[in-house]
Amino acid sequence: MIARPRRATVLRRAVRVTVAASVGFYPLLYGAGLPVAALYALFAPIAMGLLSVVPGSGPQRSSVMLRALPPALVLATLGTLLAVDTWAAVGGMLVIGFLLAFTAVAGPRPAGIAPGLQLFYILACFPPYAPDTLVERLAGLTAGALLLAACEILLPDPAAPSYRERLAAALDEAARGASPAGAPPQRLRDAGSTLRLADVPPAERPAGAGRTDRALEQAGRSARRLLDQLAILAEAPPAPADPETAALLGRVAELCTACARFLRTGGRPPPAGALEEAMRAFQADRVRLASGPPGERLPVDMLRRQSRVLALAESARMVEITVDIATHGGPTEPAAPREVFWYAELSTPRLWARRVLGNVTFRSVLFQNAVRTALGLAAARAVAGSLDLAHGFWVLLAVLTLGRTTAGATWRAVRLAVAGNAAGALVAGALVIGLGRHTDVYAALLAPVMLAAFALGPLLGIAYAQALFTLVVATAFAQIAPVTWRLSEARMIDVVTGSVIGLLCGLLAWPAGARREVHRAMAGLLRTCAPLVPVTAQALLAPPGGSRTAPDTLPGVHRLRLAEAAYAQFRAETPVDEESDRADWHAVLIAANHMLLGAQWLPRFGLRPASGATDASAAWARGTASRLVARTDRIARLLTAEPPGPTPRSAPDRDPPSPLSVDLEVWMTGLAHQLARIESSLTPAPGVDPPVTPRGRTARPGRGPVQPCAGRARTAPGAAGRTRGGDGAPPRGDG
Repeated sequence: MIARPRRATVLRRAVRVTVAASVGFYPLLYGAGLPVAALYALFAPIAMGLLSVVPGSGPQRSSVMLRALPPALVLATLGTLLAVDTWAAVGGMLVIGFLLAFTAVAGPRPAGIAPGLQLFYILACFPPYAPDTLVERLAGLTAGALLLAACEILLPDPAAPSYRERLAAALDEAARGASPAGAPPQRLRDAGSTLRLADVPPAERPAGAGRTDRALEQAGRSARRLLDQLAILAEAPPAPADPETAALLGRVAELCTACARFLRTGGRPPPAGALEEAMRAFQADRVRLASGPPGERLPVDMLRRQSRVLALAESARMVEITVDIATHGGPTEPAAPREVFWYAELSTPRLWARRVLGNVTFRSVLFQNAVRTALGLAAARAVAGSLDLAHGFWVLLAVLTLGRTTAGATWRAVRLAVAGNAAGALVAGALVIGLGRHTDVYAALLAPVMLAAFALGPLLGIAYAQALFTLVVATAFAQIAPVTWRLSEARMIDVVTGSVIGLLCGLLAWPAGARREVHRAMAGLLRTCAPLVPVTAQALLAPPGGSRTAPDTLPGVHRLRLAEAAYAQFRAETPVDEESDRADWHAVLIAANHMLLGAQWLPRFGLRPASGATDASAAWARGTASRLVARTDRIARLLTAEPPGPTPRSAPDRDPPSPLSVDLEVWMTGLAHQLARIESSLTPAPGVDPPVTPRGRTARPGRGPVQPCAGRARTAPGAAGRTRGGDGAPPRGDG
């Protein structure tokens, strides 16, 4: 659920919008005698500063508003010209509504300004058809936008630490964790949690499609994984002294310190490839020591510890490459494996094309939201135009502001909004009757009423916001033209009409929001990633001289982006019931990341089985991989309420035939524990009533019940790494 904003932030925003609207409205109306320009100067700050929630500091928001001004002028022009006919305006609303809602794929700032841009078209596309007032409309819009941009700079919100600063601080903590002194495990995990995109202010999230933002996001994920791997290593039982392992950890610490310094100062980057050379030398020593005579081989426990250290070194190497890409716009050295850094050599237009096309699917919640919004606005425009409703733009404004991603949340918003509008209409009607045509009194009331509405509305809730905004509308329109109590009646009718349309759209178009989609997306993610397990095992067990090419992980990365987008929206929605909000989707995302990461690094650094035990190791690996794939398919069926297959064995054999299979053993054992934990969370305990499936039916025995679990999955000791997923990452759906 989304928390309400802090009081200081709301108050500053209310002051900025009120000052900008007042400074534009009063001179244009009473000084220049331009009521149309005054109306647009009043609504421009409301649209950009209140209806739009643009993240960032004052200068950042001001920059977004100035860049949005040309599109706003174009939209106001289109609305003015298409107002000639109802169906022309409806067609324009359908296209513009979809395109502006779909800009969410570009990140939080374009998504934040989009509702305000919608309002400029909505305000202009209603009768009267008056192209002769176009210049006056554009002048008022420009004045209001410029005044608000100036207020954002004069009364800014405090700036938050940038993502680069957060990443540098986390890498400093990783350097301490890899040093001989070490760091407490919880401190390492807390440092990683600062990089969770859900906890990063939207303006500072690396959400763009370009190489820099993609690299910063990947660097953050790699740093979080590195910190968690260091925490797991610190929790492991003490191991005998191992100079080679200590030396590799020292290399990791040096690299983290250099990358943190590079992010802060932009100075000299760390030497490229030094860590990878150390990893290869470390691996060569492992092979030599582990393949010696039986009496001289390293103990299996030490090999497992070395496997964990090698896995965290791979995470540090990914941090090194991604920091390089983020700083230079591309890697100074060839980035390997190419599947992991597929974006490093693509042009910005191609990257944006991947982002957009990756979300043009009904499996994308961003596409679903854009379609729902466009249909709702177009239907509202058709109804308002066909019924010739007075001030019909309020119908569309109700659809725009009250629509939610679930039918239940929309109904709750509509109930509160209608109640608030009813109360506000009564007060506004009494005010108009009592004051009559004393415009000087309305002029004196407008600014204080705006300040109260814009400050108290977000803090007190939808009902209060709608009631107070009704008073703002009454005091503003009473100065532009003579009004009666019927203005309140017209607004009440329009808001109810818009609420009904929005509610019908919510019922007809994806009424469950992301709840059903998150089940499908997670199941599809597991089914896409599961085949990587046997392919990776086969590549690792290839005989000397054979091919050890890493499998293609791009389809899994694409599915991961869609699943994270669905999960991010699911977490932002009001839960349907207490149980539906307790499902531990993190465990599924962690398991998928575990598969992807192992498929990327094991073929490059994993130990081979001894020559005399190749057949036995291959048989162990194939059997274990088959069980893991079967368990993954069973979990996917449980998520989609399909009949699950038989339950496979809960975990692979802990003692493979050859100690040289230890890297594969560590990866598969950790993955098996994760999958077993996920499956147990989806199976009701004895005596527990079957829960409701994603399709809204009560699960029957043998039908794959879905039982949410409040617990959070953790990778078992010995796993190659643990990565929390679904952290509010920018929804993508691209390669």
